Amino acid sequence: MKPIFQALVVFGIFFSAIFSLYAADEKARFAKFEKDMSGVKLVGLFTIDGREGAPTKEEYTILSVKKIGKGDLFLFRARVKYGKTDITLPMPLPIKWAGDTPVISMDKLSIPGLGTFSAHVVIDGDKYAGTWKHGKVGGHLFGNISRININEKK
Repeated sequence: MKPIFQALVVFGIFFSAIFSLYAADEKARFAKFEKDMSGVKLVGLFTIDGREGAPTKEEYTILSVKKIGKGDLFLFRARVKYGKTDITLPMPLPIKWAGDTPVISMDKLSIPGLGTFSAHVVIDGDKYAGTWKHGKVGGHLFGNISRININEKK
C-alpha cells in the first residue's frame, strides 16, 4: 500500500504544480490582452458576401478592455461606427484562445442601437481579420490595430 500512496502523493503534487503554472500563464495572458487592446483603434475594411466592388471602410475605437468574472468574458468599452450610427457603449464579449492568440467570438450578440451580430475575429499583433454576420447579411473584415491617445475619442 505504501508505494501506491507515494505514487498518489507525487501525482497530486505534479498536477498541482501544472495547474498553478497554467493559472499564472492564463492570468498573464489576460493582463496582456487587456493592455494590448485598451486605447486602440481598429481601422480596416469589410466585405459583404455576394456584393461586387471594393470593400467598405470600417473603424472601431476600443477605449478599454477588462476581464470580468470567471470564464471567457471581457468588457469592451468601444466606440462603434456602423452606417449612420456612431455610439460608444460597453460590450461584454467572449474571447477564445488559439494558443496565445485571442479570438473575439460572438454569437448572436444584441448590441443596443445596432442590432444582432455574430463575428469571429482573430487578433494577431497589430492586425485583425475575421468573419461577421448581421441577420442574413455577412462577410469578411480585416485591418490594422494602432495605439491612440486614450483621451482621443475620434
